[in-house]
Amino acid sequence: MSTAETPKRRGRPPKVKEAPVPTPPLQGEMVVPIPLTELHPFPNHPFKVRDDEAMKETTESVKEYGVLTPAIVRPREKGGYEIVAGHRRKHACELAGLTALPALVRNLDDDTATILMVDSNIQREDILPSERAQAYKMKLEAIKRRAGRRTKEAENNSPNYSANFRSDDEIGAAMGMSGDTVRNYISLTQLVPELQQMVDDKKIAVTPAYQIAALKPEEQALLVETIESEQATPSVSQAQRMKKLSQSGELNEDTMLSIMSAEKKPEVDKIVLTGDTLRKYFPRSYTPRKMEETIIKLLEAWQKKRQRSQER
Repeated sequence: MSTAETPKRRGRPPKVKEAPVPTPPLQGEMVVPIPLTELHPFPNHPFKVRDDEAMKETTESVKEYGVLTPAIVRPREKGGYEIVAGHRRKHACELAGLTALPALVRNLDDDTATILMVDSNIQREDILPSERAQAYKMKLEAIKRRAGRRTKEAENNSPNYSANFRSDDEIGAAMGMSGDTVRNYISLTQLVPELQQMVDDKKIAVTPAYQIAALKPEEQALLVETIESEQATPSVSQAQRMKKLSQSGELNEDTMLSIMSAEKKPEVDKIVLTGDTLRKYFPRSYTPRKMEETIIKLLEAWQKKRQRSQER
């Protein structure tokens, strides 16, 4: 192939880590430049705009190529526009020295705008647990409000509609997770700010945080003090014990200190292979003991083979 026939890759814009626009432009819809001074953040926007490495890359791309994906905004009652999707892009424009952001203007009601705002950000990899929790909560409340506005006729035609409709299950299905996971994440919004920050900083794992979220605010405040004094954070089992004592009204400074000062049991890595899993690989005459011996021999042979391969 000649040089003229070979597509040139130089000058092609790099892939930028921006949240994708969840819906394509509507028929007849146009992208218009909107002055940054007329753009306002979405109320209670759960996703923080951080000046991190990803923002630096986005800003450099905006400087060189402009905004590759238009924002989505809606008219604001007090004037200007409210950003539904594009908070990071607006900030990148500010850092790049631009004065306007290309955007699609849509007339959206509050609940539709909330769902669109969450969906346009929730797939990002750098979302903190507290952000995800608040986003799920906002979307859940929006979906419930929309469901509540369904006509009485629809409810009469489907008597079991209310019983069968679970908004959190709907969110989970859309996200590829269970409704229980969504409910657990939303429970993190019940944590006091100090504990939320510890979860975001990965000082407290998400799983024990689900249990801690069930504690009363005063009990959570006591836990913050105990964590500081003991220089330790609760494990899953410790968090479960505190939750149980809280429910029975027995969680206090002494019982919490007793739980937190107890030495944590080391986690043991276990791989459990059931007989049903292994049986299909062996003759019916093989006993469990014979199966175990055969597995060990195969593993030893595999290890020797790897060692020989590494020595070459």
